[in-house]
Amino acid sequence: QARLVESGGGLVQPGGSLTLSCAASGFDFANYPMSWYRQSPGKEREMVAGVSKGGGYTTYKDGVKGRFTISRDNAKKTVTLQMTNLKRDDTAVYVCNAGSEISVSSGDFQFTERHESEYWGQGTQVTVSS
Repeated sequence: QARLVESGGGLVQPGGSLTLSCAASGFDFANYPMSWYRQSPGKEREMVAGVSKGGGYTTYKDGVKGRFTISRDNAKKTVTLQMTNLKRDDTAVYVCNAGSEISVSSGDFQFTERHESEYWGQGTQVTVSS
């Protein structure tokens, strides 16, 4: 049975840092693009960052570029989201996803990857507050 378990959330002051981790099991992790989404009250769930199956391509939501870094370790079946210079607007439940489409484009270059199956974790709360 596929499972994604997030950890690392918590309370942090504005300007601080947190690292979220997602441990995967029960599916062929290396064949899935991985993403982090977030959802806050009254807002739709949004993709924050995504990484391709092999880790060679990453994509970020505008607003977190330069502050967040997504990475994966296929041997350990984990995906990590390093968050720095956190802002109050980053407060949300962060959810790990396997399989949803990621898309990277730059000029004439276009890369898209997804898996026919999709899995979600339960989420971890990140609160940015003084």
